[in-house]
Amino acid sequence: MARERINDSRTPLRPGAAGIFVALASSAVFGLSGSFAKALLETGWSSTGAVAARMLGAALVLAVPAAVTLHGRWSQVRGNWRTIVLFGFVGVAGCQFFYFNAVERLSVGVALLLEFLAPVLMVLWIWLATRRRPGLRTVLGTAAAVAGLILVLDLTGSTRVDPVGVLWGLAAAVCLASYFFITAKQNDSLPPLVLATGGMFVGGATMAVLGLTGILPLAFSTADVELGGWQTAWWVPLTGLVLFSTVLAYVTGIIAARSLGSRVASFVSLTEVLFAVLWAWLLLSELPRPVQLAGGALIVAGVVLVRSDEPAGLPGEAAADVEPYA
Repeated sequence: MARERINDSRTPLRPGAAGIFVALASSAVFGLSGSFAKALLETGWSSTGAVAARMLGAALVLAVPAAVTLHGRWSQVRGNWRTIVLFGFVGVAGCQFFYFNAVERLSVGVALLLEFLAPVLMVLWIWLATRRRPGLRTVLGTAAAVAGLILVLDLTGSTRVDPVGVLWGLAAAVCLASYFFITAKQNDSLPPLVLATGGMFVGGATMAVLGLTGILPLAFSTADVELGGWQTAWWVPLTGLVLFSTVLAYVTGIIAARSLGSRVASFVSLTEVLFAVLWAWLLLSELPRPVQLAGGALIVAGVVLVRSDEPAGLPGEAAADVEPYA
């Protein structure tokens, strides 16, 4: 990405340059979630507990801004309660639960790359449902992503990738694809911040209930965690997961989408994979093997081709106004 040349230090950034900077910041903090979550999971936290704590904590922080955004128009919530509930079940609870389970068994980078196959799954679904042949870039992008997936799995390598972890990652991709379809169909009367906050409450509460009733394992731990080679208290990664990887990431994501437009913002959001790998390397001493990095590059390139192809039929502007919770 070419940098904007500034002749005077007092010259403000153009809106586009500022928007790209905010979008990159959003991707950077979103990319922290896998490292923070894995640090907790390795000390005895369950995926159920981590998702519930993350989402309920973020929902409490965003409750006041969401209420201010509504301006007392609570009828907007009542009129869209089905969308909020479905978004909470699938886009929040399901996506996060599956992703955290994948992170527990795979490296953070590999787990996120599997989840980022969502646009390819969407194209395949649209192709099957409409019988409409996708464009050339979509076909090439899908082929590149599939080839990248084979390299990421490193089937011929000496170290086997956990197949259960792969299934968790693909399940997260299915939920993410469903999330895009849900947000694309949302009523324009419901502000994105309200949808996200409501979805967090629903998703967090769902995981808490499933854990408390024994349907899913629910475990927490106050043991110290290791981040970046340092021992630190358990609440440090949890606070980072709530405030940075959810609240700050979401708010900056909205700002970026409204500044750049959802299509450009969605392309910039692909840098989340690069940030996630970088954070996992710095905080967990975890780095995918070279063949997996090459596969990751193919997956990202494939997603870029799919997203750039208008005939692909992917949900457009509405879907990118609400960031996925990775």
